[in-house]
Amino acid sequence: QVHLVESGGGLVQAGGSLSVSCAVSGRTFSSLALAMGWFRQAPGKEREFVASINWNGADTNYADSVKGRFTVTRDNAKNTADLELNYLKSDDTAVYYCAAAPSVTAPTDARTYEYWGQGTQVAVSS
Repeated sequence: QVHLVESGGGLVQAGGSLSVSCAVSGRTFSSLALAMGWFRQAPGKEREFVASINWNGADTNYADSVKGRFTVTRDNAKNTADLELNYLKSDDTAVYYCAAAPSVTAPTDARTYEYWGQGTQVAVSS
């Protein structure tokens, strides 16, 4: 079993920056090749893919809407995955979820991910 806990959300002005982090426990990065993904869900909208990173950090994927503004990283020694959000817009307001998938690639499909965190709120004021 894998447990994910997000942290770092909050309120930020448009144009600002924020980092969210995901702590992984249970079957750790070293015992299972886990891809990490970030998804978000805004009020009244469906959950959407944001970014993903493969098990060793060599491969990343980003949604077009965040490409060039968000950066996904991971630290396998610390069992964490982070998402840095820059140049934030009001459209980025959402609950951000981290997810883990037993995969050597960096999946973008939410159906690939088996484990999910509870989410952390990011609110961007205009």
